[in-house]
Amino acid sequence: MKKITVERSQISTTPKLPNPPIQFNDIVSYFFLFGLGLGIGITLSFFYLKDGSMDFQLNQLKVFQPQHPSPPSTTLPVVPSSKVEAVVAQPSPPVAQNATPSSPAKRMKRKRRNYIKELFEPRGTRHNMTDQVLFWRASFVPKIPEFPIKRTPKVAFMFLTRGKVLLAPLWEKFFRGHEALYSIYVHSDPSFVETMPKSSVFHDRWIPSKIARWGEMNMVQAERRLLANSLLDISNERFVLLSESCIPLFNFSTVYNYLINSNKSFVESYDLSGPVGRGRYNSAMAPVINLEQWRKGSQWFQIDRFLAVEIIIDQTYFPVFWEHCKNECYGDEHYIPTLVDMKFPDRNAYKTLTYVDWSKGGPHPNKFRRAEVTVEFLNKLRSSPRCYYNERIVDVCYLFARKFSPNTLGRLLRLAPSVMHFGL
Repeated sequence: MKKITVERSQISTTPKLPNPPIQFNDIVSYFFLFGLGLGIGITLSFFYLKDGSMDFQLNQLKVFQPQHPSPPSTTLPVVPSSKVEAVVAQPSPPVAQNATPSSPAKRMKRKRRNYIKELFEPRGTRHNMTDQVLFWRASFVPKIPEFPIKRTPKVAFMFLTRGKVLLAPLWEKFFRGHEALYSIYVHSDPSFVETMPKSSVFHDRWIPSKIARWGEMNMVQAERRLLANSLLDISNERFVLLSESCIPLFNFSTVYNYLINSNKSFVESYDLSGPVGRGRYNSAMAPVINLEQWRKGSQWFQIDRFLAVEIIIDQTYFPVFWEHCKNECYGDEHYIPTLVDMKFPDRNAYKTLTYVDWSKGGPHPNKFRRAEVTVEFLNKLRSSPRCYYNERIVDVCYLFARKFSPNTLGRLLRLAPSVMHFGL
């Protein structure tokens, strides 16, 4: 026991050895390592900030800024102080000269387009629409009867010709001075090339045409094509079908007022027995069209806008005529007279305003020659003892007449001022 106690006291009282002193070389190493690390850190931080770290930190700071919409950027390029005075001294160029297509001035100009005015502006006759597209486009009908602007109704004069309008100089005098009240459309053989001078009212008035042969249904399709092109002008209110051999019997004001103020359309339509009437009916048209509904009449009509639309949108009767009215049927004398009598009898005056002389018989009317054109003859066509207009009796039955030979032009031009009262 005594031995163990002595050993413990010796252990507990043994003095600790002191730590060795720090050497100078160690201090130099510490400073070297610290400087090296600091240099590497500064270098890495520099490249990091240069590559976008600062942008990121600035963006992060925006989170704590008030959320107000930022104004458009007005940052200007830095200009050297030596050039500031020169830049300030230069006058600013006018805005209109430097305006680009996307500038506010241009955008405001585009927004100011008057679409209503454009809708009422007269349309050209040249287009590349097919008949299907043309008829669809022409079938648009406004449902609100009041127009958004003041509208002057016009009369569409539609000439169905083989080529040129033979009596064009007479019509030129008829139209002169009334440019805002009419429009002109010409359908001719597609091989015909228009050569009218720019001063003529017929210049550039030929519509895209197709072949139309006498007595065939493509003649009726040509009439519908004329109507469709005319309907594209929303100001056209009355539609008159004419040939190259037609003449006006009155001055423009008389013709215009008669047509615009009429409460009826003018389509000749009647029931005629015999081979040139009911004899042309094809029983294959039943039950869509029965024999009792078959009508005959002159192809030279004068109709309102309502009937014009109904004729071009018809997909019930026209296909039947197209398939079954062939050879001696002569659809131009039966299709529109039958359609109007079946569907719109109350809108029709059941007569035509175009005089034609059938007194000599045959498939074609009499063609008037130069010797027949006299004052007495023209006055006879211009007046009649008993005709109806808007449910009252008047002395005017016809506004137009046909067929006049080209050799009658000189005499017609000479008599127009004194007899028809135009071309003074």
